[in-house]
Amino acid sequence: MSQEPARLLIFGKGYTATRLTSSLPRGEWTIDATGQTARPGIIPLDDPTLPDLIARATHILSSTPPADESDPVLDRYSHDLSATEAWVGYLSSTGTYGDTQGAWVDETATVGPGRRGARIAADLGWQALDRPVAIFRLPGIYGPGRSAFDRLRQGKGQRIDAPGQVFSRIHVDDICAAVRAAMSGRASGIYNLADDEPAPASDVTAYAARLLGMVVPPLIPLEEARLSPAARGFYTETRRVANGRMKRDLLPRLRYPDYRSGLAAIHMEETQ
Repeated sequence: MSQEPARLLIFGKGYTATRLTSSLPRGEWTIDATGQTARPGIIPLDDPTLPDLIARATHILSSTPPADESDPVLDRYSHDLSATEAWVGYLSSTGTYGDTQGAWVDETATVGPGRRGARIAADLGWQALDRPVAIFRLPGIYGPGRSAFDRLRQGKGQRIDAPGQVFSRIHVDDICAAVRAAMSGRASGIYNLADDEPAPASDVTAYAARLLGMVVPPLIPLEEARLSPAARGFYTETRRVANGRMKRDLLPRLRYPDYRSGLAAIHMEETQ
């Protein structure tokens, strides 16, 4: 007798969740997903069938960010999520740690204070559900179609002179591998998902420019940079994200341990 496919319900099928679903073995999973607008294969968040889908799911992952200072998934479905026997995971942010002035942070660090009050509240809200939950705290996410290459091609590849400023990041495929491992082992608790080498964004842009055969953009002062308020806010904080628990429990070896290997793989994929 053939085994019933596992059933994954995704709240918010954005960049990372889409990459995750495409990495799952075909025929072994049934996937339901919500989005901001209804379209083929996407269910609106207020759809009346969602409580039943939560109850039928074997795995549930939310990548829906806070909206209007609260988590829209928890606002509507916290009772249903607490009652389900499914594995439950939530994609959070390492921005919840706030500014550590470049110090390393692991999962034992307290969250906040920081500029992401709504994200902190959502992270704590998922932890407070009356059931085990896997919280994945993510730094900068990059991958095909979302990397320094795209900014350079669009003429937006600035290199900002910010001495001492470093960012952690992770390739989207390593996020997917870690989440798949957590789903398989029904892991719970808090996990930082990050690569091994926090680095200045200016170094990443310079390396990407060289791979593209472009002139490396010059360093410019932060006050002269063309940045949105949200992007400028990143430069008010600096931290190094430790990934030891991820390696112990989920992903002993990263496919892309640093931005150089990750960008080289994207470049190869995009030029084939």
